Amino acid sequence: MGKEVKKILVMRYRFIGDTLLTVPFLRNLRYAYPDAQIDMLVAPVSGDIIKECPYVDNFIYFDTTRKHRYEHTGGEKKTFWSYVKLLKEKNYDKAYVLKRSLSSAFLAFAAGIKERTGFNTEGRGFLLTKAVSYRKHRHEVECFLDVLRADGIEIKDDYLENWIKDKEYKKAEEIFREKNIENVKKVLVHATSGNHKKEWAKENFAKIIEYLSNEKNVQVIYTGTENDGNTYKKIEELINEDLKIKPLNLCAKLTLRESLALTEKCDLIVGCDSGNLHMAASVGTPVIGIYGPMDTDKWRPWCKNAKVLISNIPCRPCSLKKKCKHNYECLKKISPDIVKEAIDSVL
Repeated sequence: MGKEVKKILVMRYRFIGDTLLTVPFLRNLRYAYPDAQIDMLVAPVSGDIIKECPYVDNFIYFDTTRKHRYEHTGGEKKTFWSYVKLLKEKNYDKAYVLKRSLSSAFLAFAAGIKERTGFNTEGRGFLLTKAVSYRKHRHEVECFLDVLRADGIEIKDDYLENWIKDKEYKKAEEIFREKNIENVKKVLVHATSGNHKKEWAKENFAKIIEYLSNEKNVQVIYTGTENDGNTYKKIEELINEDLKIKPLNLCAKLTLRESLALTEKCDLIVGCDSGNLHMAASVGTPVIGIYGPMDTDKWRPWCKNAKVLISNIPCRPCSLKKKCKHNYECLKKISPDIVKEAIDSVL
């Protein structure tokens, strides 16, 4: 591998799911460099999803924007150039630029990092010392591992994992005791996404919640932000009959890490295409994912106990690259009965 590498920077900031999918990359990188300092540039909030990862020595939070609905910290945002200065001072030997934007490659270049390996996307190859082909229909986990392969690093395994502290489990356990649902089957329903165009209809989720409560006799749970909580209130307004077991709305009551712990303790998650499905996959919770425009070959939950529901219409996956002329028929063709059948196969 050439001269000794002492300090490595991994760059993959933004989005919960994308951050989680770097874990196999980070583990294999640590196998290759057991004694190096490995730091990771992550987004605020979403970066916390792997904050206990033992393969990373330090997390650096890249906070220059307020665009994404799940990454608002309320703190003062920093400038791009402040991060150029910070990274330059840290004197990294090597950077892996897993984010595909032009700006992320320029950041590594401007910070003076001598070896810069990343995807040859957005015309940024000239900013990298090793540009790697990005395969659009290959799972993102494998694409990340391709970066290591291109750098001569052997891939030993590719499984997803996560790490939860006792205090994070404790919060979930306290809630279960308080609500007397410790020995009841629990299903996490997740109806929201960072992009509303990926969301299944509220009236469909209303039918699934009704089915879970009244037919399957399980405790439905919601997690997320305060705005997500408002969405679930609207969904419950669409339910046509009394529920035997009232859903438990924990939106804005848990940290991201506590939500992760609670997800592990649930029997199933049923949800639309979002980072929460990847959270469940990372802790081994069975997943039923309702996918519309996005490519499931690339973005399906990376686990064996996931059922991915899609509709076979010619225009999908479009990956939201163009305006939909069919009013998101790809999602509409997934009926509540299809989801109920998937639930029956798991519960």
